[in-house]
Amino acid sequence: MSKRSNDILFQLIRSLEKAEKRHFKLFIKRNSSNEDLKIVQLFDALDKMEEYDDTRILKKIPSIQKSQLSNLKAHLYKQVMASLRLLKSADSIDLQLNEQFDYAHILYKKGLFLQSLKILEKAKETAKAHQKINFMVMALSLEKRIESLHITRSMQDRAESLGQEAIEAVKHIEMVTRLSNLSIQLYSYYIKHGHTRTEEDEQRIKDFMQKHLPPDAWYETGFYERLYLFQSFCWYAFIRQDFLQYYRYAVKWVDLYEDQPMMKRVETGHYIKGLHNLLNSLFDLRIHDKFDEVLKRFEDFAETERVQHNENFRTQSFLYIAQAKINRHFLSGTFKQGLKLVPGIEEKLNEYALFIDPHRAMVLTYKIAVMYFGSGDYDTCIDYLQKIINDNVGLRYDLQCYARLLHMLAHYELGNFELVEYLSRSVYRFMAKMQNLTELEEEILKFLRRSFHVSPDKSKAELEKFLQRIKKFEKNRLQTRVFVYIDMISWVESKVHRKELSTIIAEKYRKKEPQLQKATDI
Repeated sequence: MSKRSNDILFQLIRSLEKAEKRHFKLFIKRNSSNEDLKIVQLFDALDKMEEYDDTRILKKIPSIQKSQLSNLKAHLYKQVMASLRLLKSADSIDLQLNEQFDYAHILYKKGLFLQSLKILEKAKETAKAHQKINFMVMALSLEKRIESLHITRSMQDRAESLGQEAIEAVKHIEMVTRLSNLSIQLYSYYIKHGHTRTEEDEQRIKDFMQKHLPPDAWYETGFYERLYLFQSFCWYAFIRQDFLQYYRYAVKWVDLYEDQPMMKRVETGHYIKGLHNLLNSLFDLRIHDKFDEVLKRFEDFAETERVQHNENFRTQSFLYIAQAKINRHFLSGTFKQGLKLVPGIEEKLNEYALFIDPHRAMVLTYKIAVMYFGSGDYDTCIDYLQKIINDNVGLRYDLQCYARLLHMLAHYELGNFELVEYLSRSVYRFMAKMQNLTELEEEILKFLRRSFHVSPDKSKAELEKFLQRIKKFEKNRLQTRVFVYIDMISWVESKVHRKELSTIIAEKYRKKEPQLQKATDI
């Protein structure tokens, strides 16, 4: 059985870029020993493997005994990490600050207290400039240790000054911790459950927000406090499907970086995530022009050195931009043109397979399936949906439900009516079990079951009645989740007017009635 997914050394080596591999070879050969030469051989063997296999390693490197392999792997892991730390230190404020702290600690241990304090003071200035308050606590702790154990005469009233700095740092960290906890808990709720489904869900989220939101959070002015506050309200609005509020807080999130451009380098991942959420909100609101503007801005940022030289940021940007590009075709109904993106997306998904979480892969798979559905290739749509239906990852039960609903619609389009009749019962049971069945979805399932028994000459009239019944749900926020995943109204309109789904959506797009344009202005 392949160990590709769980061998940490293999994953680490497979993640390395050419420059990082070259640096490791130079790093390890500076002080080579017989053991180091063995780990270089082990490194080369792992680097050439597509899947991890102990047996193949031992066969390829006869000088390594089976009993040695575990220790050699642990040693190699440490050496690769040490090499990366040395190579990446210039690119990371966190690594630089930790390095300065290490120097200060070494000087303290040698009794060079004034030199240690001098380094700590400079490091604290850097930390303040980049709002790295967590580092301040470590630095202040060492400063207080030096001042309390040794008479340095470095500064009068030093005790009072250090004490006040420590109190302010702890207060700041407490607020950031509470807000970051709130943000990640709301995000985790969405990943597990998706959008709110009932009034009880709504009340549960409101109660949670009221209980965990610090009462004085809005008075905070620090970057991290504002970042996690806006993130929290983004997730809160998105879960509740209040897309206008979602947009407004996504704008505030991204604007934090425009006010403090230096933070784009310090907290690049959160900036990328902010752009992604801003694009999502514009897609949900169907604001075409601003969507194009933000997507171009995101693509330009993705080409910067900061992103291109970091595997994590490259992967993150690829996922979000790929999703945005697909969404762009959904907005305009250009599904067939959008299919040109699929080979490139799948190639990158394979390239980044070790680093992409199942949730993100599932979202992209679903969106590709929708694109095939919109283009009329229902067989391929079904193939992609089966990947979601058969993959029990325990995430996004809402997406699992809508994959099954779209799967049923694809078979309906293919004329597999007996299968659709069976699937309608199966989907109903699954959605009811997942507590994911709304009144709108019940209407959809009822219509599909009834449609098999309607004569062709009456089908248009039945479709028109069905269209009127589901249109009434458009303004009910708790009932419209299905429209986010499947443009059900456009699909029914395509049946009523006997046009392709892409044509119906394209006609709506060309009208470009930006009713929400003013509403999105802040």
